Amino acid sequence: MDQEYERRLLRQINHQNLPTESRLTKGLGAACSPVAVKSGDRYIPTRAGSNWSINFHYANENCRSPAQTHKAKDASSDSSKDAVAYAALLRNELLGAGMETVADPHADDRRHAVLAQDSHSLFRVTRLCDLSVDGDSVTSVCWNERGGLVAVGTHKGYVQIWDAAGGRKLTCLEGHSARVGALAWNGEQLSSGSRDRVILQRDIRTPPSAERRLQGHRQEVCGLKWSPDHQHLASGGNDNKLLVWNSSSLVPVQQYSDHLAAVKAIAWSPHQHGLLASGGGTADRCLRFWNTLTGQALQSTDTGSQVCNLAWSKHANELVSTHGYSQNQILVWKYPSLTQVAKLTGHSYRVLYLAVSPDGEAIVTGAGDETLRFWNVFSKTRCTKESKSVLNLFTRIR
Repeated sequence: MDQEYERRLLRQINHQNLPTESRLTKGLGAACSPVAVKSGDRYIPTRAGSNWSINFHYANENCRSPAQTHKAKDASSDSSKDAVAYAALLRNELLGAGMETVADPHADDRRHAVLAQDSHSLFRVTRLCDLSVDGDSVTSVCWNERGGLVAVGTHKGYVQIWDAAGGRKLTCLEGHSARVGALAWNGEQLSSGSRDRVILQRDIRTPPSAERRLQGHRQEVCGLKWSPDHQHLASGGNDNKLLVWNSSSLVPVQQYSDHLAAVKAIAWSPHQHGLLASGGGTADRCLRFWNTLTGQALQSTDTGSQVCNLAWSKHANELVSTHGYSQNQILVWKYPSLTQVAKLTGHSYRVLYLAVSPDGEAIVTGAGDETLRFWNVFSKTRCTKESKSVLNLFTRIR
């Protein structure tokens, strides 16, 4: 896209009073509302008044003929204007975020950057469902391990199971009396945590009556993660507790109470059996690590801001954390030294959501500023070379 044409697009956007950033909620749809509603509770921002738009595609301006470009600029329909505006805004979204690399003398040189423009053909936004017709809203989403099904938790306490490829709802599970803010798959089983303080475990292949009710939190359940070996479930709550459950017990087998604020950020290490990481809210701000095999607390570090999400690299002993008040940053850490490898900035509000790409190299973050940002943070090539080192004991353990 040449600079002159880009300037004309931006003038058109300003003239139409369109929003200045692409807006999405939990990856389920795109919103174009000039008014950003910032109110909401601790973890789930209000989406009232959002004007949902769908089926945007990234338009490749360089492939257009002069006649097509002229036609696109002169198009008078709202959909044409929105599509052109969205193309320009997505380009800016992918390339315009700031980033700060933290020097690590023990690490190889690598780049942490927003995904390049040549990746634009990968992006397509499709609305899977609209709960507003039933007076409901989305409060959580979670893909199953095979990637064919997506679970959707709602404000009214329902859990819907959707066939993403077919775009159809398979079932709707009841059982919660308040919003469902946390979901976690374990094979064909789905765990859901709610504001009603209950965790429900259900096998989607069996009748809804065959469920396990786990009651251990005194306030809302806001974080859930199954261990890589599928044997243990970690749950975090607004009661500042981190609980660990096994696959058969109805009471927690371990309880950790060191956090001083809500525990939403939870992640099991894929490299070290039984290693669990957790992050606390604004009054705590700490990353803490636990050996769930022995029940011992390991390292901890004060991150300086609310910890909203955690995810481990699939290829190296590193993890990424996303943050809220007051810095709204994304940090990459090396474990166990807890050396800060990179600091990524760009979001203007709490970075509430985080997902890792299937290949383990990229992440996508969603924030209270209603934007999604895509980052390359984990290099598979570098990490593969590093894992072959004779000094890496994890490669020698079978």
